[in-house]
Amino acid sequence: MKFLRLLKVKPSNFKHTVTLPVPHFSTLSESTLLNSIQSSQWHSVEHLAPNLNPSLLSSTLIALHSSPHLVHHLLTLLLRHHPPSLDLTTHCLSLCILSRLSSPKPAIDHFKYLIHSSISTTKDIFNELSLAHDHFSAKTSSTIVFDLMVKAYCELRKPNEAMECFSLMKKKGVVPKIETFNQMLSLFLKLNRTQMAWVLYAEMFRMKIRSSVYTFNIMINVLCKEGKLSKAKEFIEHMDALGIKPNVVTYNTLIHAYCSRGRLKAARMIFETMKGKGLEPDAYTYNSFVGGLCKAGMLEEASAILGNMLEIGFIPNAVTYNALIDGYCNKGDLGKAFAYRDEMISQGIGPSMVTYNVFIHALFMEGRTGEADNMIKEMQEKGMNLDAVTYNILINGYCRCGDARKAFDLYNEMERKMIRPTLVTYTSLIYVLGKRNRMIEADNLFNKIQQEGLLPDIIMFNALIGGHCVNGNISRAFELLKEMDRMKVLPDEVTYNTLMQGYCREGKVEEARKLLDEMKRRGIKPDHISYNTLISGYSKRGDMKDAFRVRDEMLNIGFNPTLLTYNALIQGLCKNREGEHAEELLREMVSKGITPDDSTYLCLIEAMENVEEVVGNEDQ
Repeated sequence: MKFLRLLKVKPSNFKHTVTLPVPHFSTLSESTLLNSIQSSQWHSVEHLAPNLNPSLLSSTLIALHSSPHLVHHLLTLLLRHHPPSLDLTTHCLSLCILSRLSSPKPAIDHFKYLIHSSISTTKDIFNELSLAHDHFSAKTSSTIVFDLMVKAYCELRKPNEAMECFSLMKKKGVVPKIETFNQMLSLFLKLNRTQMAWVLYAEMFRMKIRSSVYTFNIMINVLCKEGKLSKAKEFIEHMDALGIKPNVVTYNTLIHAYCSRGRLKAARMIFETMKGKGLEPDAYTYNSFVGGLCKAGMLEEASAILGNMLEIGFIPNAVTYNALIDGYCNKGDLGKAFAYRDEMISQGIGPSMVTYNVFIHALFMEGRTGEADNMIKEMQEKGMNLDAVTYNILINGYCRCGDARKAFDLYNEMERKMIRPTLVTYTSLIYVLGKRNRMIEADNLFNKIQQEGLLPDIIMFNALIGGHCVNGNISRAFELLKEMDRMKVLPDEVTYNTLMQGYCREGKVEEARKLLDEMKRRGIKPDHISYNTLISGYSKRGDMKDAFRVRDEMLNIGFNPTLLTYNALIQGLCKNREGEHAEELLREMVSKGITPDDSTYLCLIEAMENVEEVVGNEDQ
């Protein structure tokens, strides 16, 4: 009754309880704590928790080595207290014991807790874990705890730490299991760290680790991501030579890669090879073909494959329907796209966020903003929150409509909801600021982007350069070109075309011509827009000799004149009152199958009016 008197609690209150009395921390011993744990007196242990120290815990954990389930329960209880009474040593002793459980999850979860909460480095944790493992080595030879440490880093998406842990395992002479290697390779693939994947794969080869079919599938996927499809096919042959049979996933990986790149004929050949090996295609196989065909604009063929899937009993998923919906939206056939949406629902497949985003984008592109708003309401009624993609579609749509206020309202809403804006978001906003001649704000936004740690890309630079050129600040546009070089963002033909148009707008066609030569020196191929810009620039000045010289240069390198080419030349000829020559060009463009537009006829009408005016003046 001594402990009860210390706690000033009447004995009668404990008439029906079986809970062990809670000792004062000064009298707390390992045996008392151990007895409480082994008899599952967790209420008592919880009372003791604030008074536990790492030394007492270490000796208790060692005594509980053969009872990992009790250790798991103890840790769950101790981690409720802040700060918990565990140091790095007790954490590592605990992890060695937890690794004996049939499920790896408790140990992996505890590793994650330790990694998040500890200031210790990967090396510190590993070294302490090694000491704990060595302490128990007489009782178990298993090194699974080190594999679990790597897996924890993989699940936390920490590739560098996972690789460091693997290196420390090698130094200790511990060979990871093939599943651990595969998990690391899979992480590197997901994070696009293909070089790290090859380094690890080479190390596996050096260590004579036998790859599984899963290993090969990952490495084939790595090759596909790198665009090395021929090498990926060779890998399948290498598998056969090693006696490892490729499975459906192996072939699906390659088929998907070929389909994604529009190489549908090659994908079909792989498909036939797969069937020849006795492997039956699955829904993923067909989805790859549907996606590839839709991307190539072969929508009828994609629809036929969907029909085949349904006939043979494969249930299409949201990916299948989204590919078709996206294809028909891009084609401008929203009626067909909505029909597939309805079919999707009839199959019991609810529209996904991707489905809604595709429709919202298509509706905005067609100016059907009211319907787009209705789809957003429908999403929200279904409990779907707008994501960064949805916001980018909306912001881009309003920017293209020139509605800067609405675009910035949505941007502010993103920030309030803690949805991180992307480069696409900022590029759209810079574009609309350029349209509204608000270039100081555009430059300020550009600076803010960099302060947030985002690296501007070529599309953003082009939008900002375009804004400055349109608004007559060509010197600032060239400052941005220098900034691109400093940031190692390579300019493209759009960059130079924009600058050329800026010069031509100011009548500085010779400077624009020099930019064409600079493009070539930098290895950037001028396109028909580059030449049309110069032709238009010379024509507006009435320098038709130079305009036709550029036209001939354009023809010599294989570019055919476009409607813009003819319109610019006709406009220049009309300006110089060379109506007959302009009419010749009109006949030439019609003979080449180019239909004149309103601009063409307007130039000719103005030319005829000018001629009549001149004739009238001469008669007078």
